[in-house]
Amino acid sequence: MKDGPHAVDVHVGKTIRIKRLMRKVSQTELGDRVGVTFQQIQKYEKGSNRVSASMLVEIAGALDVDVRSFFEDVQPGSANDNPTPSEEFVVSRDGVLLNAAFLSIKNEQVRKKIVKLVQAIAGMELDDTE
Repeated sequence: MKDGPHAVDVHVGKTIRIKRLMRKVSQTELGDRVGVTFQQIQKYEKGSNRVSASMLVEIAGALDVDVRSFFEDVQPGSANDNPTPSEEFVVSRDGVLLNAAFLSIKNEQVRKKIVKLVQAIAGMELDDTE
């Protein structure tokens, strides 16, 4: 038997975290909504504790999302034990909040300008390190 959490449990946990942060719900608040402690929510989000099917339905209801959304992008048999830095950033608090704020900008032209600005800044920083 393999040590550590299963890749699917980790994926589901990260997805719970993303959806919770996107909705600006604390771990304590989510725990209260589904009847567990914030520590248990932390364990679910890390993938160290497996989320039962009934609890996943409760969490989906508490976050007002479709329960199937927790399994989007799960590839059978392709455990990703070594996420890239960009994958880690996407599920970090800053990454989730940045995405939520960016997606709340309704003007597509403004969003495109922001992307170009960030790319320009990143390019400048790359030039500074050479």
